[in-house]
Amino acid sequence: MNFFIAQLNPIVGDLEGNAKKILNETGKAYSNSADMVLTPELSLWGYPAKDLLLKKNLIERQYSILDQLSISIHKKYGNLSVAVGIAEKIDDSFFPNLYNSIVLIEGGKWKTIARKIILPTYEVFDEKRYFRSEQRVSVISKTIKNKTYKLGITICEDLWVNENIEGRGIHKKNPIIDLKSKKIDLLLNLSASPYTFKKFNLRTKISSFAAKYLQVPLIYVNQIGANDDLIFDGNSFIMNKNGSKIKQLKSFSEDTSSWDINENLNLVDEKISSEISSVFDALVLGVKDYAKKCGFRSALIGLSGGIDSALVSVIATAALGSEKIFCVSMPSKWSSEHSKIDAKDLVARLNINLNTISIENIMSSFEKSFIESFNFKTEGITNQNIQSRIRGTLLMALANQEKHLLLSTGNKSELAVGYCTLYGDMNGGLSVIGDLYKTNVFKLCRWLDSKDSIEHRKAYKLDTKVKIIGDQICNKPPSAELGPDQLDTDSLPPYSLLDKILKGIIEEKKDLQLLEQDGHTKEQISKIITLIKKAEFKRKQAPPILKLSSQSLGSDWRVPIAISN
Repeated sequence: MNFFIAQLNPIVGDLEGNAKKILNETGKAYSNSADMVLTPELSLWGYPAKDLLLKKNLIERQYSILDQLSISIHKKYGNLSVAVGIAEKIDDSFFPNLYNSIVLIEGGKWKTIARKIILPTYEVFDEKRYFRSEQRVSVISKTIKNKTYKLGITICEDLWVNENIEGRGIHKKNPIIDLKSKKIDLLLNLSASPYTFKKFNLRTKISSFAAKYLQVPLIYVNQIGANDDLIFDGNSFIMNKNGSKIKQLKSFSEDTSSWDINENLNLVDEKISSEISSVFDALVLGVKDYAKKCGFRSALIGLSGGIDSALVSVIATAALGSEKIFCVSMPSKWSSEHSKIDAKDLVARLNINLNTISIENIMSSFEKSFIESFNFKTEGITNQNIQSRIRGTLLMALANQEKHLLLSTGNKSELAVGYCTLYGDMNGGLSVIGDLYKTNVFKLCRWLDSKDSIEHRKAYKLDTKVKIIGDQICNKPPSAELGPDQLDTDSLPPYSLLDKILKGIIEEKKDLQLLEQDGHTKEQISKIITLIKKAEFKRKQAPPILKLSSQSLGSDWRVPIAISN
């Protein structure tokens, strides 16, 4: 029995377009003499479809499109079987009234062959809002050349049931254990599993356990592409019954592959990508797909000469191409000469576009207006925020005029403690590095400037003859340059200390007592906790943040604004 894995990048809600993509991949499968095509979870919808699933007209249109797809496949490719992910309607009066299902298209018709059992409701996942849980495991029989194969089918989270590996231990059901008595010949897992740090290794361990426990080969099919804040890395694979990989598909790219169940393959010689290179790949894909799927052809960046905007400029250039990146330098009287030079040098290395607009006169006009109208002299934080908002207004005006996607350049450390300005540097359609702590920003930039990144830079058509970020930017002390001789450490602990406390609070959910046991002082911890709480109203108004960690400050951060101190 020959399987064809189609690692797809769907557009959420584009039922017709996604059906056409599935049909195209079926043509490739037919050319490869496949018996069965495997596509990811909810492949007809794209994942996550969120509240589009509540639109009755879309659910009905799905069935019409599915009928037509079934007829088209049969006419063109005969009895080739195709597994497709859909939202299956339940005809009763209860809510939610959908299953997250897999249907099998064959012979010009389709039928449901599997429904998702375990519905994740954590981090960004909210499947119980839309779907009902199936109670039984799914097994189908397929007869090929007079031999019958029993296939166990799981959907994404149905595989993530080993508490010792995945760590949550929240499931009462275990489809993998339930499949043991079914004596299957092969386990399929059709997924839409987003990228986060160290996800590759975790998936491999989870899948390896299932294959070894059931003593059958396993085919894992994952979605790729970025949808809003989520980035899907692909990395589909096949394992033998001993839990070792015998086939590996590409990371962060659409890919296909064929495999016959009777074909004995050598073990994959896995070239493990470094975590830092995967982060760069993920962010590049995040920007590329967000721009493409939202209809933007170019990006705009406020370039300060600092490390954050430099990194975002490199990511955007890799994603969209140098000719489509437009930067604006907006110096004030507090902008250092070396920052102006660093911005120009970076632009030259990336071969991107740069305009300079001084905000000194605009700032003077603001100060004069406040004095004349209110007898009020702007100073301190008010003065700093006005500078940031002038820049934000200029950037939004240019983005509107030229139809650029404005990219926000703030990092996770700043967003966590509120060292960012609403309607200023927080402006933008997408927060590129909002899930990277400042220390990780430095780490990623130093990797980009190292020999270890040369192959990546070649792939993305970035200069390999020079350090792309540069020592001047990487080594300068962090500063917003909104006041005389200002440094971030004037009001914050060093980022090496701050980020450890932030990670403890945000991702590890540690309280004050546990953080003290880590060696931090009560005064340090209390200050950071207070800053995080006070900045909550800002984060609610931030652009979508590309998610990299188990806990970003984006759609999976659901902390109330009005809480006690």
